[in-house]
Amino acid sequence: MTEAAFLEIQGLTRRHGGRAALDGVSLSVPAGQFVALVGPSGSGKTTLLKSINCLVEPDDGIVRIDGRDVRDQPAAALRHGIGYVIQSIGLFPHMNVAENINIVPRLSGSDEDRAAELLDLVALPPEMAGRYPRELSGGQQQRVGVARALAARPRLMLMDEPFGALDPVTRDALGRAYRALHERLGLTTLMVTHDIAEALLLADRIVVLIDGRVRADAAPAEIVSNADPEVRAMIDVPRRQAERLAAL
Repeated sequence: MTEAAFLEIQGLTRRHGGRAALDGVSLSVPAGQFVALVGPSGSGKTTLLKSINCLVEPDDGIVRIDGRDVRDQPAAALRHGIGYVIQSIGLFPHMNVAENINIVPRLSGSDEDRAAELLDLVALPPEMAGRYPRELSGGQQQRVGVARALAARPRLMLMDEPFGALDPVTRDALGRAYRALHERLGLTTLMVTHDIAEALLLADRIVVLIDGRVRADAAPAEIVSNADPEVRAMIDVPRRQAERLAAL
């Protein structure tokens, strides 16, 4: 029996001039799955992500979350219920950490203060709540960004190169920490990444986009044997790197 879709994307198309950023993309994502979106620059990964929370309006196609068309509810309400983490983090510099974390519940009309709870969840000390973004390291800022995305208790997390600006050690640690949170909270996650090794190690499923189309869609153990030359060229990168390191 096919697992029911929590996120369903059907025939999504978005054109920029004469070029299709997305060309009939369809995906069905069950609840609790961690999906990595990979592909060359300009392949449509970020456009696909932003079409889910209506930051981009597609020319054609449908996005449903839990059976409901995303266009059937106000965009602001939709976004407040979806976690969104980006590479540049986007913390408000004039707000302290607690205020940044609580901004989404406040916009939804709640006075709930979840700062202490969520700082603990992302392994930051409670005294961090009163600091400002400029006082934090890059890794700390990104952890706060994840905490803020979780503040509205979303079931769906969208992540666009969330760890791309971090040093390799911090990136690896934060990626593993987020994967543990994904499991613990029962999230459904779509993550855009250019790091193929990161996708292979973190995700349950890898979707390869090339020229706005899905070129491959499989579990990591299956994607590594994909016969498509362009897909294989990407997947072989970490393997070649590992071989060169082993030869040192």
